[in-house]
Amino acid sequence: MKMSEIMTVSFTLFAVIDMLGSIPVIIALRSKSVQINPIKVTLASAVLMVGFLLAGEYFLQFLGLDKASFALAGSVVMFILGLEMVLGIDIFRSDPDVPGGSVVPVAFPIIAGSGTLTTILSLKAVYNEWVIGIGIAANLLFIYVALRSTGWLEKKISKAGLLTIRKFFGVILLAIAVKIFRGNI
Repeated sequence: MKMSEIMTVSFTLFAVIDMLGSIPVIIALRSKSVQINPIKVTLASAVLMVGFLLAGEYFLQFLGLDKASFALAGSVVMFILGLEMVLGIDIFRSDPDVPGGSVVPVAFPIIAGSGTLTTILSLKAVYNEWVIGIGIAANLLFIYVALRSTGWLEKKISKAGLLTIRKFFGVILLAIAVKIFRGNI
């Protein structure tokens, strides 16, 4: 287990998870009264990522799915979230009778979505599971800190600034969704 491998895995997951780019999405969801609990999001993301690290390939095989189909489905959800951000429309609506938002759509598909889970499976072909596990843990720590900071960031950035950031990262999210879709079609 080399430090360079841990750094490579950590930064690869950091880029794919794109927590910084997800902050405007999370702020937008909070503005729609979606309750987001940083501990629940982090724990749910941990369960999904570690679970997929240990059993993802078997789970998809059991369901008769391949990685490409899984990635395509996740890209469609990401695309819809990106459209919401850019167009200012509400496609995702939380059920008012069900408190939530921490697991769906934040932990899955925004943080531990198909891109993240597929990347974990790809990293497994090259790196030791312990190295990937440490990379996941480093990213989970960053996710928790970022989620705890969204309220502070929302106060520090004007409404116009948030709208600009939201639309910019909406376009980025659309581009990532299209890239995942195109790469797996």
